[in-house]
Amino acid sequence: MGSRLSSIPLTLRLPLMVAVLMSLVGLAASAVVLRALSTTQASQLRTMAELEFDSIRTSAMSMLIRDDTWELFDLLDRITQRGTGLRPIQAHLVDPYGRVIVSTEPAQFRIGSDGRQLISEAIPLDAPDYPLNEDSILLKRVVEGEGRSFGQVVVGFDVGALVAERKRTLTWLVMGNIAATLVLALAGYAIAVRAMRPISRLIHQMGIPGGAPQPIPAPEIPVGDTETARLYRSYNRMLRAVEDRNAAERRLADRERFVSLGRLAGTMAHEVNNPLGGLLNAVDTLRSFPDRPEVVARNADLLDRGLKHLRDVVRVTLDTHRQARGDVPLQTVDFEDLHALIRPEADRLGQTLIWDVTAAPATFVALPAGPVRQVALNLLLNASAVSGKGGEFGLILQSLDPGLAIVIKDSGTGLPSELRPRLLSDDPIEPGGGLGLRLVRDLVVGLGGTVSLGQSSSGLQEVIVVLACGKEKT
Repeated sequence: MGSRLSSIPLTLRLPLMVAVLMSLVGLAASAVVLRALSTTQASQLRTMAELEFDSIRTSAMSMLIRDDTWELFDLLDRITQRGTGLRPIQAHLVDPYGRVIVSTEPAQFRIGSDGRQLISEAIPLDAPDYPLNEDSILLKRVVEGEGRSFGQVVVGFDVGALVAERKRTLTWLVMGNIAATLVLALAGYAIAVRAMRPISRLIHQMGIPGGAPQPIPAPEIPVGDTETARLYRSYNRMLRAVEDRNAAERRLADRERFVSLGRLAGTMAHEVNNPLGGLLNAVDTLRSFPDRPEVVARNADLLDRGLKHLRDVVRVTLDTHRQARGDVPLQTVDFEDLHALIRPEADRLGQTLIWDVTAAPATFVALPAGPVRQVALNLLLNASAVSGKGGEFGLILQSLDPGLAIVIKDSGTGLPSELRPRLLSDDPIEPGGGLGLRLVRDLVVGLGGTVSLGQSSSGLQEVIVVLACGKEKT
């Protein structure tokens, strides 16, 4: 919503904001007015109803004592037949046991019928508020005399005039709010256009077709220290500063291109060289056991997957610089390849290799194989290097919901503080070592994941990579 609003020109945004503000103020004011009107109408209805109920009670007491049903009916009928507008339109008398004594609507409420529902639907006369949303309302009051209760009187009042008055008031309020909103929105538009003239001039100078931004000519800068004059002068100073900086950048452009090419070449060499030890070991095995078909087949498959991995490394490295990646789904066999590639290095240094990849393979398929393999391999090689001879390092997979956690453990002293920004932040880094760590960071962030450091209960250092399935950035 914020981005959509910011795409609207300011000259329209200001009137829109004024219109919205006026609408909110109008709604609040209308609610207050309607509430006050409802309170007044309820008070008017209460006063009239009290008079009607007092009249009924005074006249009906003797009739109730004599149990004169016809006189009671005649009394209630006369009440409902007089006048128009805010008046009684029906009346009922219900005894203390909930039975109808007499009603002006005998077809619906016969004498002696159950009047409890009628009582439950009626609103007590002394209720704090009356719902005046319908054309009629039922009010009730207990009839007492000579120390006992004779039942309750229920009277229905015609409040259509009150409802109509509220509707008319609401209509006028809405029309008035619309008119005020339009007037103020037009005024806001006029003010915005006038206030935006200096900005419009700057936009024109900055967006001249076919050329670079042009400074504001000195004769067109207002005299004095007005906001517009300061804005124009600041703009001209900014253009001069930009021109100076562009000149310096052009002098460094060639050097930067060579640095970038060197970093890309170093990255590719670093990543392609990592798996060569395992592949060369597979070649040595083929040469040593050419007559064993199962060994030839297994190592041929390893060579095939390893060479494809080198292809993927080159592609992923290039894609890292182009910020566009696509890959085949991650599979269990990718971690078997990693084990085969890292095993010779661990054996050479006499290291203990921890390996637990029993996480559910279902969590793999939503992740691309190339970047994940490259991340794991880089971290494993770093872990082997810091563990030293006779050390301990390895990889543990943990299934998440949804996603995958790759935990690299080592018995080293932990990542040095000067190298941590390469792995844990996106801050600019100084040239030097740790190229693989920044590449790991870039790949993990590109997959929508996170990297953190920790320590296991056994004292091993941990690098924890959490990848959420299906979150690869594009």
